[in-house]
Amino acid sequence: MLWELMDVQRNPMELVKLKGTSKRLKKPQILTPEEFQELVSKVREPYRAMVIVAMCTGMRVSEVLALRWEHIDFETGAMLVQQGVVNGRIGKVKTEASNDYVPLDPEFAQVLLDLKGEKTSGLVFPSHVTGGCYYAGMIQQQILKPAGEKIGLLSIGWHVFRHTYRSLLDETGAPIGVQQKLMRHSNVATTMNVYGSATLKAKQKANSKVVQMVIAQPRPQSELQAVAV
Repeated sequence: MLWELMDVQRNPMELVKLKGTSKRLKKPQILTPEEFQELVSKVREPYRAMVIVAMCTGMRVSEVLALRWEHIDFETGAMLVQQGVVNGRIGKVKTEASNDYVPLDPEFAQVLLDLKGEKTSGLVFPSHVTGGCYYAGMIQQQILKPAGEKIGLLSIGWHVFRHTYRSLLDETGAPIGVQQKLMRHSNVATTMNVYGSATLKAKQKANSKVVQMVIAQPRPQSELQAVAV
């Protein structure tokens, strides 16, 4: 790090590889768009909006809970992720690559606008008790898991939305370089970094495909009949 051979924020322990210990103990849980929509229907506000933000952006829950209105630009369609919260304390995001803009699809933006009202600054999700940040673990235990159990999904955690987002990006056919930038990963394969950064337009296009999959809007009957004909 001193010689600038690697990112300053990178954890040196990532370079240590022990045979067999890096394998996943179980397959990551992935939701279908239908399962996500059913889960969201069982969650009340403001937790419903938190879940939609996590699913439609792939943001870590620490970043979702630290999101501020002044970091959201509805005109350009982008949100700046530069803070995270752990145990109620706001600090820097996980890595340098995590500090970046994420796309704001118009349909997803409407979810935030409905929540925003007249607010122009401050936390998007302030605690109704303290006015500060929520605790992710408490929401997971008291809100997410009970909602998941109602529809037969056990042990739902916050990271399932990030796993699902990545899976759906694959399904849309998004180039791996765009996926890396949307996930804001710093230590993906060197080839991905060599082939350059994804533009905001490319990220918006790939992101919008995922949003359309998870926030499905029923098509008008007249349109369905026209397609059938």
